[in-house]
Formats: sequence, C-alpha cells, structure tokens
Amino acid sequence: MSVPIFNLKRQYARIKDELEPKILDVLSNGMYIGGKILSDFENDFARYCGTRFAIGVNSGTDALIISLRAVGIKSGDEVIVPSFTFFATAEAVANIGAVPVFADVDYGTMCIDPKSIANNINERTRAIIPVHLFGHPAAMDEINAVALENGLTVIEDACQSVGSLLNGKKAGSIGAAGAFSFYPTKNLSAAGDGGIITTNSEHIATESRKLRSHGEAKRYNNEMLGYNSRLDAIQATVLSVKLKHLDDFNNLRRHHAELYSQLFADIEQVKSPIELNGMHHTYHQYTIRVPSEHRDNLVRFLGERKIGVAIYYPIPVHKLGPFAGTTDDSDLPITMRLAGEVLSLPIFPELRDDEIEEVADTIVQYFD
Repeated sequence: MSVPIFNLKRQYARIKDELEPKILDVLSNGMYIGGKILSDFENDFARYCGTRFAIGVNSGTDALIISLRAVGIKSGDEVIVPSFTFFATAEAVANIGAVPVFADVDYGTMCIDPKSIANNINERTRAIIPVHLFGHPAAMDEINAVALENGLTVIEDACQSVGSLLNGKKAGSIGAAGAFSFYPTKNLSAAGDGGIITTNSEHIATESRKLRSHGEAKRYNNEMLGYNSRLDAIQATVLSVKLKHLDDFNNLRRHHAELYSQLFADIEQVKSPIELNGMHHTYHQYTIRVPSEHRDNLVRFLGERKIGVAIYYPIPVHKLGPFAGTTDDSDLPITMRLAGEVLSLPIFPELRDDEIEEVADTIVQYFD
C-alpha cells in the first residue's frame, strides 16, 4: 500500500461544497485586498487564539519579521532562538539586522530549553523566540520567567502550532506576540502562502498593520519603511472556512498520533513524541526518534515501499549558510543528536487507520 506523507486533495474533497461558493463570491465582488472578509477572519482568529488582535500578513516568515520590528528589535540586537527548527526563525532575525543566538533544545519535547536560553543572555540580548515545534508547546512559563527577570520580549513562533494549548492558553497568546503560518501543509492551511500575527498589545497591533502595508498609518501617509505583506481575501476566505473545522482536524491528528504511539509501544528502537502535563499537542508532525545508525537506512526502506516520510530537520540552522560557524556543535549537543535521529511520518486529518497501521507495520518489519 502506498501511503503519502500529506494529501491536500482529501481535505479539499471534504469541504469543497462549503468552500467553492465562498471563493466564487470573492471573485465576483472584486474586493481582493483588505475589506470585510479579511477583518472578519482576523477577528475570528483572534477570538480562537484568545487574543485582542490578529493581523493578517503574507506568510509566517513575514509574521516573524514584522513582529520583531513591531516590538522594537533593532539592528545589532541579539535574539535567542533554537537551532533545531526551520531556517525562517533565525532568518527573520537576521533580515532586520539583528543577531540570532542559538540555544539548545529539550530532548523530549524538541522545543527550546529555558536553561540554555538563560545561559545565552548578555547585555545585548533583547528578545527570545521559542518555537512550538511540531505542535508541542514550548515551556512558556519558564521562558516567560527568564524573560521577565532579564527584561526581554518573547515572540512565539507558532507557525506549526495553531490550536496547541499550554495550561488552557492557546499558542500565540502567551508572549508579547505570536507568529503563525498558513502554508498549505500546516494544520490550518491556505491555498498558497499566508500568515498572521496575534497580540494583546494595541501598540504591537498598530505597528504591525503599518509595517504590513508599506509603513502606512493612513493611505499615502507612510511613516516608516515597511513591506507589501497582506493576506488577500481569497486566502482569508479559505482560512475562514477551515477555521470552523480546525478543532476537528486537530482532534483527528491527535487520534492518529495516539494510534501510532500504541503501535510503537513495544518497539525499543522507536521513541514516540511526548506530551507533557498541561500541554495539548496538535501534531503538525508526528516525529519519532530512532538510533542514528538506523535513521537513513529506515528512510530508504520506507521509500522503497512507497511510504512517504520526511526529516525535519537534518541540518541544524546554526550550520546553514549565513549562520555556519557562529556556534560550536558542542554547545548544542541535543540539537545535534536530534538532527541525526528524527523522522516524521505521515499525519494529516484524512489519513486512514489502515494507512497508519501499514506505516507502523513496515517500521516494525525493519527492526525485526
């Protein structure tokens, strides 16, 4: 049996009768940028996350860049980020002239380690960007305590964690601002690129709205250098429809994760994802850890049997391009270990139980 790592066609088939008339309405009314469709989605998303404001932008990367500028991060400031994450987290910092400083992560959650954050703070540090990696919330209580003690701003990289919870609080509502991505593979996905910023700060919301539209306070009244970074009405329409189904989608992901974990329970070589007390994982990825000497062979074994898998992330960010040489591998031992062990398996709402069983059975077969 062939099992795809992801399949958007199944979700489209599920919601097409609800989605298509709304998209046609947008095309017929001609309001493609801004307007009520966008503001309604922003209000609904803010309500879902439990924040006062949500500001739609062009991508999760732009959400990070604009959030950093909106909270006042400037060229030369240092921002602490994990190295075990997608490149964009550090890229956003560097793109505004600030300096990403790489912290290590916790082996169990794979999220940034508050102790490593504390060890990297100096007089130039201004902010922390914890990543809620793969849908598991970072340890925000501890991170916020470190930030408060040192006068730092916390921006949540929630690009992989829409709907995730920490002690009843949604991801994106626990820091000064939250950055989300609506890339097509995300739990809440657009039909293209899209992103959003959440915040409880009126100042951050106001600055973000200016920055997303060429620094305009009012039409043709440009107060600063900004960006052309707007979430268009068609994407807002797609997202509005899917937002109504998001909890159902996430619950299906959790069901799939639970089934995987049951099937791997007796396989010593497979470490399933964990979910700490008080944390609600939304499984953007179901990422297992296997002994590094087996990982690449297992990938080939699964590929030969037409099972889609991916490695997120094989090369830590501190070893990539513009950041290579900035941090010694020995300073990030857990990051380096995870990069050699992680393997993400198929998980999306419409995945079938028999497909999950096929994936698990094939992994069991490899280790027999």
